[in-house]
Amino acid sequence: MTQEAARITQDTSDREVILTRVFDAPRELVWEAFTDPKQVVKWWGPNGFTTTNHEMDVRPGGVWHHTMHGPDGTDYYNECKFLEVVKPARIVYVQTGGKADDSGMPCEVTWTFEAQAGKTKLTGRMVFPSAAVLEHVAKTYGVIEGGKQTLARLAQHLPTVANAGRART
Repeated sequence: MTQEAARITQDTSDREVILTRVFDAPRELVWEAFTDPKQVVKWWGPNGFTTTNHEMDVRPGGVWHHTMHGPDGTDYYNECKFLEVVKPARIVYVQTGGKADDSGMPCEVTWTFEAQAGKTKLTGRMVFPSAAVLEHVAKTYGVIEGGKQTLARLAQHLPTVANAGRART
């Protein structure tokens, strides 16, 4: 069995987080908001956070270096290495990062963009090396609630992009 096949067939339910939200926007618009560095900084991160992009090269082998700035002034440096990018359907990356005094939060993240009659179902799946790492990340970084808030911020951002596009036409 190949390493990829082993990864796919392995039960990860005790060490994964799955976030899903349906957006009232076409898949291409959601994809652009997710992959355009100028847009990502407007919505990425939980409520009260801002994001600084250092590099965002969305292609297989590319990287995304960014710092999330918490409302309390704490900086969270993140590095994502893209493994797979299938426009406009799927993005897979390995993410590491966290606070300077922590070993980070290594995980593999898969985002799928599913078109649904003019809307988009976005599903994010984060798989951590172990249940203990997931528990640490959930307690230390609030990854589940933070993920929900991030998707809510994307939902607030999308109408501004759609309206801007209509204004240009």
